[in-house]
Amino acid sequence: MINLSDVRIYFRLFKYLKPHKWRMAAAVAAMLGVSGLTALLAYMVKPVLDDIFFAKRENMLYLLSLSVPVLYLVKGFLSYTHNFQMSYIGNATVTRLRDQLFASLQRQPLSFFDGEATGVLMSRLTYDVNLLQDAVTRVVTSFFKDTFTVIGLSAVIFYQQWHLALMAMVVFPLAVLIIVRLGKRMRRMSHATQVANAHLYTVLQESLIGQRIVKAFAREDYEEQRFFRANWDYFNIRMKLNATRELSPPVMEFLGSLGMAGIILYGGYAVIRGVSTPGTFFSFLAALLMLYQPIKSLSSVQNIVQEGLAAATRVFSLMDREPEIADAPGAVTLTPLAQEIDYAGVSFAYGGREDVLNDIGFTVHRGEVVALVGPSGAGKSTLLNLLPRFYDATGGAIMIDGHDIRYVTLASLRGQIGVVTQQTILFNDTVRHNIAYGRLDATEAEIVKALKDAHAYDFVMAMPQGLDTLIGEQGVRLSGGERQRLAIARALLKDPPILILDEATSSLDSESEREVQQALDRLIVGRTTLVIAHRLSTVRNADRIIAMEAGCIREIGTHTELLAADGLYRRLYEMQFAREETAGPDDDATAARE
Repeated sequence: MINLSDVRIYFRLFKYLKPHKWRMAAAVAAMLGVSGLTALLAYMVKPVLDDIFFAKRENMLYLLSLSVPVLYLVKGFLSYTHNFQMSYIGNATVTRLRDQLFASLQRQPLSFFDGEATGVLMSRLTYDVNLLQDAVTRVVTSFFKDTFTVIGLSAVIFYQQWHLALMAMVVFPLAVLIIVRLGKRMRRMSHATQVANAHLYTVLQESLIGQRIVKAFAREDYEEQRFFRANWDYFNIRMKLNATRELSPPVMEFLGSLGMAGIILYGGYAVIRGVSTPGTFFSFLAALLMLYQPIKSLSSVQNIVQEGLAAATRVFSLMDREPEIADAPGAVTLTPLAQEIDYAGVSFAYGGREDVLNDIGFTVHRGEVVALVGPSGAGKSTLLNLLPRFYDATGGAIMIDGHDIRYVTLASLRGQIGVVTQQTILFNDTVRHNIAYGRLDATEAEIVKALKDAHAYDFVMAMPQGLDTLIGEQGVRLSGGERQRLAIARALLKDPPILILDEATSSLDSESEREVQQALDRLIVGRTTLVIAHRLSTVRNADRIIAMEAGCIREIGTHTELLAADGLYRRLYEMQFAREETAGPDDDATAARE
């Protein structure tokens, strides 16, 4: 029974062939030529035997001897044309699908990536999409070419001896039944193979990214065993898939042999009795032998179809996923911050779980520096992640100059915000391109100025190729302080009116921290800044400090006011900042800030 859902998926896949209609037309024309010549070559067995070997007609000997190489030359050219065009169409289709799938991933919010393993997504972009290439091109190739070949050869055998042709078709219903049953198993095995492949990618990706931890804990043997298990699980499922796939050709051949045995017996008897000529019989037999190959190929198409449908289901489910955070209908362009940012009764919960923020309300005026402090898990980072709409508030609203950020365009909102976090994200590219990521049209002079302002110019110029030095994945060739200063330079080049600093110096040693803090103080000047505080100097010099605990605001005030209040902030100060206060404030950072 035809599954309408599968039919819809396949029609959707075939839409990707539309941009290549002329190539497809050339491939189909070549395909028809190959099928017609195959039928003609089968038919030529009759005059070869009857006119040459039995009637001994010399003119036919020369004519047929010249015709055969010419026909095979033309057939070879048409076959090459067909295969090349379909290869082009297939690879172009896969490339386009991968582009669209990647674009769909880029539009997904952070909450989506929180719940998906990177390896699984990589597997869908590579392994699953590659399966669709065969599902589109080989199905079109085999289905049409083999179908036309079957039609042509069937015409030959019915023309030669229709009663023998009917005998050959007796096994067809049984073959169809077996193919359908094998196809259903192929679908299940193909899905399991894709899942196993995704798990293998995940294990590999985690192990490669986590090499510092693997080596620090001497867990190389453990990671090897984890990969071996995933690899051999994939192997076992893959072998089950191959076992199912390879079963249909021998089954088809066996069924074909049953029909062939009956035909040889009946047809040979007819030749012996003089009812049929040897040429007619052998022409029929040649056509029949040639007929089983495209029929067998069509049975293999069923396997490809099932693998393709399993892959298409996974790919299209991801491609069709509507991003939870997107521009609202009629969203307006947000103009640069002129007055204030207002958190109005904001609440938030991850995935419908218990609220991690409860009724948060405060206002940040243009040009202010507001510091957030609180114990781990207080909700500080979550609060800042709501401003650029990495996540959407589940209650209340965030307003910028009176505009609810859910009703302004994401591009205009995020274009105003610069982010520097504790976890510095750098790309495996040159220093130049990492800095220019903040503004792709920046000139070299602007990049150099951003590096100088971020106190990064000297160490960058000391690198072998300066701005064109490759820094490795995640900036692995740089120190922690150097990575942070490049991130600050990237934010400086973007020149955003709003700045978010999330524990930007917490993981650095004292010397690196001092250098980064000087760069941060330069970055903060003239910008509206929300900062999760780590250094006492940042907290003390902030216009206001917000003390948070358990997703709620406990206190708001200046450093002096909150110390005098003898509440949460004073406890945090005594626990986290007393040692820094004893050591004395950072005079350079304070001066830069003032």
